[in-house]
Amino acid sequence: MADQVQYFIETQLPNHQKHYNSFTFPSVLTPNPASSPSSLSLFTKEIKSQKPFLDSLLLKAGAILFRGFPVQTAKDFNDVVEAFGFEELPYVGGAAPRSNVVGRVFTANESPPDQKIPFHHEMAQVPEFPSKLFFFCEVEPESGGETPIVLSHIIYERMKEKYPEFVSRLEEHGLLYTRVLGEGDDPSSPIGRGWKSTFLTTDKSVAEERAAKLGMKLEWIEDGVKSIMGPIPAVKYDKSRQRKIWFNSMVAAYTGWEDARNDPVKAVTFGDGKPLPADIIYDCLKILEEECVAIPWKKGDVLLIDNWAVLHSRRPFDPPRRVLASLCK
Repeated sequence: MADQVQYFIETQLPNHQKHYNSFTFPSVLTPNPASSPSSLSLFTKEIKSQKPFLDSLLLKAGAILFRGFPVQTAKDFNDVVEAFGFEELPYVGGAAPRSNVVGRVFTANESPPDQKIPFHHEMAQVPEFPSKLFFFCEVEPESGGETPIVLSHIIYERMKEKYPEFVSRLEEHGLLYTRVLGEGDDPSSPIGRGWKSTFLTTDKSVAEERAAKLGMKLEWIEDGVKSIMGPIPAVKYDKSRQRKIWFNSMVAAYTGWEDARNDPVKAVTFGDGKPLPADIIYDCLKILEEECVAIPWKKGDVLLIDNWAVLHSRRPFDPPRRVLASLCK
């Protein structure tokens, strides 16, 4: 068993990790050059046999980057995701336009390359969200296009220290998210998923049923529907790590939910409907940027994120860039 553990080598990436007391964020694993030539089947076999090691590393670090492994295609990536054995989460209720590629693999948010996607926990605005997500770099960007990541409990601690009254209001009232959806998808918008693909139906009454299961109210309007979600908590308690986390899409909605149908300032409010203070939101954005790590993508990279521990975003990029995703329960 001792030899086996050596398949995965923990590696340092100078300037692209943060060092905390007992761990490095994110953890970076590469294949041991001394082990037999790396193949996809060896990689997936080692994932299965070393699952306890990988689970404990993810619990400690919050995110793991697998670099230098032979993952070439969407199908390879699907095999890697399957090897972990996490249950798939269907993408119902999310805002981003994305399409299925193969098996459990989808495109990541397909919004235009010149737009940045702000920090968020995946699907934090709906009650059933993934606990883990995988990203895979199939085509590395010409430049830019990183997926910055940040530890959620650090953001909670910094916000609570700086804005205790604001944070206690958030903890008391939660947040209300409002989004107007068209009928079809609008690929020019980062939140352009239409109601038909959001609820996986063309029938309004089925859409209403599925929305109700997510705790969402729908108000039909002339060319689409207004969805109202909440109030839902903005701060959650991560039981596995015993700490509070900044589990919301507040900054993302307030600074990024903008398109022909949506005004971002109205997209998110306190749970009692009162507006959020703009200065605090923009300062929170600054804190997120200060605390984040942004590793430039390399072809074949697989990034595993614990959605209970980490917020992620996307920087603008020069095409081509193709990053695929898979969501797990």
